[in-house]
Amino acid sequence: MTTTLRPTGPIEEDTDGTRVRTYDVCDNGRPVGAVEIGTDPRFGPSAAVLRRLRIDEPDRRRGRGTIAALAAEEVLRGWGCTQVRLVALADDPGARAFATALGYTARSRNMVKDLGEPVPAPPGDLVGRPMTEAEFDVWRSTAVETYAREWTERGVPEDQARHKSETDHAAHLPDGLATEGMRFDVLAHGDDVVGHVWVARHSDPPGAEPIGYVFDVEVREDRRGHGYGRALMHRAEQLTRDQGLDRLGLHVFESNTPALRLYESLGYATTQYNLAKAL
Repeated sequence: MTTTLRPTGPIEEDTDGTRVRTYDVCDNGRPVGAVEIGTDPRFGPSAAVLRRLRIDEPDRRRGRGTIAALAAEEVLRGWGCTQVRLVALADDPGARAFATALGYTARSRNMVKDLGEPVPAPPGDLVGRPMTEAEFDVWRSTAVETYAREWTERGVPEDQARHKSETDHAAHLPDGLATEGMRFDVLAHGDDVVGHVWVARHSDPPGAEPIGYVFDVEVREDRRGHGYGRALMHRAEQLTRDQGLDRLGLHVFESNTPALRLYESLGYATTQYNLAKAL
């Protein structure tokens, strides 16, 4: 048995520099599946994505998928990529097990909650209100650096992490605090702000049914451990419902155990795992 990759066409390049190519997976020249690879515009040209891998049912369980994935990694190294990622849906444990066997590790996950129950009021004299322009300027002054650091701490090369952070903030906040569909709120005791949350009206992929999405939530370091994170997430739910939406999603790093436990206790369910591997 000789498993090889055969291009189905030339490399496709988008205006943003993204490269994509599809290959037939062949066994002694006979097509038995397909694999699609590409670069990730969110992380830059050295970041790769294993976009799709399929082996036809009669030819499965013979190691062809493993060989095809490893061959695809060699192609990506030739493109100058230093890391590759893939998505495994939560209802497909086989895909996650396959990726783990190939050396991928779970880096983060996406979670969603269906909103139904009324949102509890903030505890004590805590009050939610929109973030002011001055507060937004302070947040924005460190936001790009903070988000990039969060990725590097999870093993993402510094250049890719910086590219991801700068690209995301520029795309999501073209008009700053006034950007349509974006809402920044804080929770405060009088003038004492204990934390903030950034909630957006979001469609992924573009054109899909919109949901609410938490892009950033943070409790001030010296105010943690008092339930303010839960209160901020309740605030995010209310902001989402105020926009006429009934689902709220978020992204969380796998190593952030306290956040994972909080979201699970609030009723969020994992929809996909994001796994990565150094090349």
